[in-house]
Parts: sequence; C-alpha cells; structure tokens
Amino acid sequence: MKGLEIEYSRILTIFSIIDLSSNNFRGEIPKSIEKLNSLRGLNLSHNNLTGHIPTSLGNLKNLESLDLSSNKLVGEIPQQLTNLMFLVVLNLSVNQLVGPIPQGRQFYTFENDSYSGNSALCGIPLSKKCKELQALPPPPTFQQDENSDKSSGFSWQVVVMGYGCGFVFGIVTGYLMFLTRSLEWLMKIVEGKQYKKLKGSKKSAH
Repeated sequence: MKGLEIEYSRILTIFSIIDLSSNNFRGEIPKSIEKLNSLRGLNLSHNNLTGHIPTSLGNLKNLESLDLSSNKLVGEIPQQLTNLMFLVVLNLSVNQLVGPIPQGRQFYTFENDSYSGNSALCGIPLSKKCKELQALPPPPTFQQDENSDKSSGFSWQVVVMGYGCGFVFGIVTGYLMFLTRSLEWLMKIVEGKQYKKLKGSKKSAH
C-alpha cells in the first residue's frame, strides 16, 4: 500500500472490496466472513477452495459482486444468497455444485454464464430441468395374507365365530317367541272353553 508492505494480523471490517483471486488457497471459506458487513465486492476465484458455500454469505447485505468461480466447491447453492438485494455480479462457474438454482430477487437477473461448468446444477436459467418429485407409492391392495390378518386382529375364524353366535342367538330368540305365542294361543283356547261351560251352566240354572 503506497509502496509499503504491510502485514495485517486480521482483516479489517472497513474493507469494502477483497480480491484474493488466482492464488493457491486451500480449505473452506470461513463462516466468519459474515463479519465483513461493509463488504461490497468479494473475489475468491481461481483457487483450490473446497467444501460448501457458507450460508453466512447471505448476511453480507451490501455485497454487489461475488466471484467464487474456478474452485472445487461442492453442495447446493445456499438459498440465503437470495437475501443479497444489491448483488449485481455473480460467478459460481467451474465448480462441483449440485441441485436446483435458488429463485427469487436478484437471482432472476443472472444468466447461464454464472453457473457454467457445474454439470449437476439444474433449474432456471439453465435448460436442464430439475427432476420432479418421485411418484407416490401405489395404494395398498385389499389382498392380505394370513400373517397380515393375524397382525390386524381380524381373520376368517373370527367371522365364523361371530356368524355362529348370531345364528344360535337367532334360534333361541325365535324359539322363545314361538313358545310365547303358543302359550297365548293355548290360554285363549282354555278361556274360550271355560266361557262356554259358564254360559251353559247359566242356561241350565234358568
């Protein structure tokens, strides 16, 4: 800086642009990068960075440019990046990213070049469509084996027992009804005979 070589013990949060591109940096992008809340431009391209894109990048509300191209980043693009309302430039090309591209806000403005070189990415603006959800499994059939009948507590033996009990109950009930009506009929006959005898005795008395 101004002809001087200065070594910083830590990155100052007042920096608005960081360009660490075309080095041989390895490892993952630190999640603590979210502390650089004044950052407007971040360029980490052409390194050997691995791991996932940290979701904490979505907290850099002032970020206007993000270049993570030509690394070895894996996983999906975090949905949190759609929170970057001022993001104008996005380059995630030549990585190993997978899954659907997030939709919404600034992501509607980015074209194919932002995602090229990631064969497993899908969704707008790429021509590769994401696979639809797998079809639901077919509904269970009504055919059940003997084991399933036992596990559900319902089997043909239970049906036979219920049918037999109902049959016996019906016979007993019918017999009682028949016996009751027979007794009523017999009583009527007896009462009729007694009435005739009583009538005959009255005539003889006259």
